[in-house]
Amino acid sequence: MIYNSKDGDIELSKVKMLYPAGIVNVDGDIAEMSLEWCDMNKDKVNVTSFVLVFSFSEPSAEVKEKKVLVFETKDELIECMSEVSQLFDT
Repeated sequence: MIYNSKDGDIELSKVKMLYPAGIVNVDGDIAEMSLEWCDMNKDKVNVTSFVLVFSFSEPSAEVKEKKVLVFETKDELIECMSEVSQLFDT
């Protein structure tokens, strides 16, 4: 299965982990946080963008191979997640 993203094709059969996240700026430090954490702390942090991470490495791997799609809004992220999930359902 191949997902044709805005940043190129992604071979979904090679994905080991797939997860969404928010990119936050806390006092100048940039971090990738879960969407749930971002929602719970939206009054305390600045969410600068949203990402969908396609990891091709095992969690224990020293070198991580991944593809990251970046979105300006959470709605754009959710739309992409929906598109990808439909490919897994086929």
